[in-house]
Amino acid sequence: MLRALLLDFDGLVVDTETTDYESWRLVYEEHGVRLPRDQWVATIGTDGSGFRPFEYLCERLESPLDRDAVGDRRRAHRARLFETLSPLPGVVDWMDAARSSGLVLGVVSSSPADWVEDHLERVSLRDRVDFLKTRDDVERVKPDPALYLRAVEHAGVAEGEALAVEDSPNGVAAAKAAGLFTVAVPGPMTRGLDFDTADLLLESLAAESLAAVVRHLRQRRSRSGS
Repeated sequence: MLRALLLDFDGLVVDTETTDYESWRLVYEEHGVRLPRDQWVATIGTDGSGFRPFEYLCERLESPLDRDAVGDRRRAHRARLFETLSPLPGVVDWMDAARSSGLVLGVVSSSPADWVEDHLERVSLRDRVDFLKTRDDVERVKPDPALYLRAVEHAGVAEGEALAVEDSPNGVAAAKAAGLFTVAVPGPMTRGLDFDTADLLLESLAAESLAAVVRHLRQRRSRSGS
């Protein structure tokens, strides 16, 4: 029996990943430097420490920059882009279906709690979510399973009773390591990455209803005898 739905946030509920990337790309463009997308996307779904955009920009320019000035410029671009944000296709339908089915709904993110809270409020989704688990709750974020293990514990369900939905390979790795049935829904920044370990791959949450995915889960378990 499915008792909990656990959603990633960035790139799945709201496409903050593209706005974050674009804000840096515009800063790079102003300095005549190309922001390498391949290095950027490798850090999606985790803490982003694998690629440091400010340091990389300084290396490409071979000269120091004023960190505060660059940060202010980047935040100005990002604030403007934030104004265009809305829930990604199918998100509201899945959240409402979870509520009507009596599922516990959690958002599980490697981002800080205030980031997730602010954006959920911005797009009027906070009241649909029962709880958050973020980088503030664990020592190691995705692809480590700690966030999902905390989420399952908080929801009061067993691993086999929770469904995770992720948009990044790092997130899928974390959910699978925690023993969860995992649906991958690549976002604009993660399409084309390797999602072979996911149990199910969807083009978007609008492509299938939550009920249809639950039926798929039951059929898989029936075939496997588990």
